[in-house]
Amino acid sequence: MKHYLKIAFAVLLLPFFATAQQKLTLEDCYTLVNKNYPLAKQTDFLQQKSALDIDVLHKGKLPKIDLNAQGTYQSAVTELPIHLPNVTVNPLNKDQYRATLDVNQLLYNGGLIDANAKLKDAQTKIQQQQVVVNLYQLKAQVNQLYFSVLLLQEQKSILLSKQNQLVSKINEVKTGVKFGAILPASEKVLEAENLKINQQLVGIQFDKKRLLKKISSLTFSTIDENIVLVQPIISNDFTHENNRPELKLFDLQNEQIEESKNIISKNNLPRINAFGQAGYGNPGLNMLDNSFQTFYMVGLKANWNVFDWNKSKTEKQALSVSKNIVSTEKETFLLNNKLQLQEMENEILKTEEVIKSDSQIVALREEVVQSSDAQLKNGVITASEYVVEFTNLYEAKTNQKIHEIQLDLSKANYQVSKGY
Repeated sequence: MKHYLKIAFAVLLLPFFATAQQKLTLEDCYTLVNKNYPLAKQTDFLQQKSALDIDVLHKGKLPKIDLNAQGTYQSAVTELPIHLPNVTVNPLNKDQYRATLDVNQLLYNGGLIDANAKLKDAQTKIQQQQVVVNLYQLKAQVNQLYFSVLLLQEQKSILLSKQNQLVSKINEVKTGVKFGAILPASEKVLEAENLKINQQLVGIQFDKKRLLKKISSLTFSTIDENIVLVQPIISNDFTHENNRPELKLFDLQNEQIEESKNIISKNNLPRINAFGQAGYGNPGLNMLDNSFQTFYMVGLKANWNVFDWNKSKTEKQALSVSKNIVSTEKETFLLNNKLQLQEMENEILKTEEVIKSDSQIVALREEVVQSSDAQLKNGVITASEYVVEFTNLYEAKTNQKIHEIQLDLSKANYQVSKGY
């Protein structure tokens, strides 16, 4: 009675353990990499640096205030070359002193500061997109690790099923040996095969642990070795447009080139500044007054480089060449990506055809094992011959599962290469 109560209690607990069991999806791994990988932190840092740099640029619109002071001694001073009757002009002191407060205010520079701010923003977007590209390239590595663990899970499941069937067969053989219908050596053959399965299960356990550690390192997270990886459902759609992050990077590079051209154009526009100076010194603005005086000066200053020997034109031509280089890089990327996708598409279609025959092979192997089972019971074949057919069946099942996982891996890699 107690035995039945234990079984009933265990059955009641099964849903609880099933719910409590941790699961991990492929998308979870992608998210963890994008969130935790050290390179991902650069996006925020780049934005912070860009905001500070742009703030520095905009401060160029504020008045520039300088406080200057100097004291000098000179070997000669300005004197009148003639002597006027009844007029006495005291010569300037050879030691002279001056302190000034200078203020310069930019009034107009053709929007050059705003243009530089836009260029800085464009450069930051390129750097951030490069981070996105680098993180995206880790997806292929995640795929390889994830589906390798998934395959080990499936192989373990197949081995456990094989072991259950083998244990059942061992019990049958023991009964046959007891009544003399089967030779005693048959039991030993089956027991050896069972030990071989145990070895394989141990190998799978350690391989899974090793791969999960790699996933943990890549995602910078703690993943329990007993976690269950969920097999993703990936559509087989070859019609999506290319959405790789590298394409956006090329577009941003072109935008940066256009912003650089805009700055070159604005460099040739006039600049107007207002300035003011207030000071105290000896002498002041009146050079004939040999005493300490206060003084001030205000004014406007304009500067316009009307001819630069076609420097701006040449710089723009160089940027146009850079734009052509970016275009060729984009074309090359799309071409190589197209060839890669064609190869992947062919691999997917080929694997699908292989899987179609896998089911037929497994069905035929099951019939052979059923026949061998009956022959073993009747003593027509030995246990070794039975084990051969039994192993062939589970090799076929394993191959089928390997092909299915390979197909999902190929689909996942195809999606990554397509940019989805």
